Amino acid sequence: MAGVEETEREKDLRTLVRWRQTGEVLVEALPYILKYDQKTIVVKYGGNAMTGTGTDDFSQDIVLMKQTGIDPVVVHGGGPQIGAMLKKLNIQSSFVDGLRITDEAAVEIVEMVLTGSINKQIVTGINAAGGRAIGLSGKDGNLVVAKKLDLIRTDPATGKTERVDLGFVGEPDKVNPEVLHSIMKSETIPVIAPIGVGPKGETFNINADTVAGAVACALNAERLILLTDVEGVLDQEKKLIPRLTLREARELIANGTISGGMIPKIQTAIDAVEGGVNAAVILDGRIPHVLLLELFTEHGAGTLITAG
Repeated sequence: MAGVEETEREKDLRTLVRWRQTGEVLVEALPYILKYDQKTIVVKYGGNAMTGTGTDDFSQDIVLMKQTGIDPVVVHGGGPQIGAMLKKLNIQSSFVDGLRITDEAAVEIVEMVLTGSINKQIVTGINAAGGRAIGLSGKDGNLVVAKKLDLIRTDPATGKTERVDLGFVGEPDKVNPEVLHSIMKSETIPVIAPIGVGPKGETFNINADTVAGAVACALNAERLILLTDVEGVLDQEKKLIPRLTLREARELIANGTISGGMIPKIQTAIDAVEGGVNAAVILDGRIPHVLLLELFTEHGAGTLITAG
């Protein structure tokens, strides 16, 4: 009988511990909830971060952000999914400096995958988690007016510069945020596919990081969050760097600490902060509820980039 009573006492103690931990979490989160009240946060959801149950965590995080008074705007990528579809259809695809060469046949597939299956999957997930989301691309309402990306690169062997034709790959020329303001006023969460429209109605495939940065600047966002499949910016000993100024970020690019695919992400963060966004963050989207950890805890979860 004594053993049974002891078991009940242990259960009660465990319950009290859980309640205490929950209370501590809420107390820690409260000042951050107040800090971001009625602020716009643009979240770039990378194709590599869209794995397994992480999509459910992401949807729940976005809905909770909205319910706490934040105005989240989602921009998504889809590189792996596009690559898989092009391979399935036997359409050849190659990359230059991390950018997919996109001919007329490929751009149709890119638009279909991004604005179709991926966009609707994210919208459906947010709606299923109790939110209200609407999917759109940069074509809708001329949200992202694009121009052809003019890529000039230097041949490391000869030192000569050459212009590379990437086909229907573009960059934002102008972002018209009015359509987003209308959506956000109706308590709806915009989910944007990174497809732009050219001056003659052309379809342009645009890097999702670049679109997210441009949208964040146009909305005067409080924060740009880039979700990816890495922990953040690592130093030369492979340890996470929790915070960087613009000057420090540029120095790490110059000395090779930041390299490869991380360079365009950091450059997007730098451009966004210089364009008026208060801060940008590189986060590992594979971590459960990483958005909540970053926004509502003191320690954050990735690399924060600020002006100074």
